[in-house]
Amino acid sequence: MTQETKNQTLTAIVTGASTGIGYAITKRLLKDGMNVVMNARTQTDLLSAYDELKSLGNLAYVLGDVSKKATGEALVAKAVEAFGGVDILVNNAGVFSPKPFLDTEEDELDRFFSINFKGSYFAAQAAVPEMKKRGGGSIVNIGTTLIEHAIAGFPASGAVASKAALHSLTHQLSAELGPDNIRVATIATGIIETPLHAKQGIEDANGLAGLHLLNRIGKPENMADAVAMLVKNDFITGTTLRVDGGHAAGHTVG
Repeated sequence: MTQETKNQTLTAIVTGASTGIGYAITKRLLKDGMNVVMNARTQTDLLSAYDELKSLGNLAYVLGDVSKKATGEALVAKAVEAFGGVDILVNNAGVFSPKPFLDTEEDELDRFFSINFKGSYFAAQAAVPEMKKRGGGSIVNIGTTLIEHAIAGFPASGAVASKAALHSLTHQLSAELGPDNIRVATIATGIIETPLHAKQGIEDANGLAGLHLLNRIGKPENMADAVAMLVKNDFITGTTLRVDGGHAAGHTVG
């Protein structure tokens, strides 16, 4: 897929777009000339991000919790209303926090799967019919390198399991949707510098740099670059792209 398909400017939906990785992805796609519908569940954050980014291009927003099927449907409806269709879906919204296996409660596990997996599942389900109308599309899911490389000191079985489901969904959807020229990929992240760390009680994420072979943590812009590449390359599907500083391959620290 090129920046324009059949002389139609590409339209992207980005969930969890008010801060961190989602904000950087939205900014990059706007700079690349795409229409973007951004989403977040906190109104103040969403409106602030919208005001900061709207001068870069054609931007719309939908407030809502992606764990609700209706939010995905509303995002697609907004994209069709504002820009005429949907070409790209970036399932970025997610929650990820450490919690020992024996301490994880049912409601916490439900929250991980509702936001990380169900939200992405139903957003894709809403977007795919519109992508078919355009002759194809691209879905990018944001996963984690912890699927391949667990850390004993970071107990997060619930969060990791929900992201593993998303990785599996990528493989299955790439098979089911390939004949419709709809490509699906996952980006497996390492530790990225985002506001999420403070919410997890991690005061200095740079202290985790040694978990990566590059001995530094990533920036949201690294993720945005990867998304931009995946949505433009029309011969990539069914794959997991590591943007993890070498985390899955090894560590700098012993």
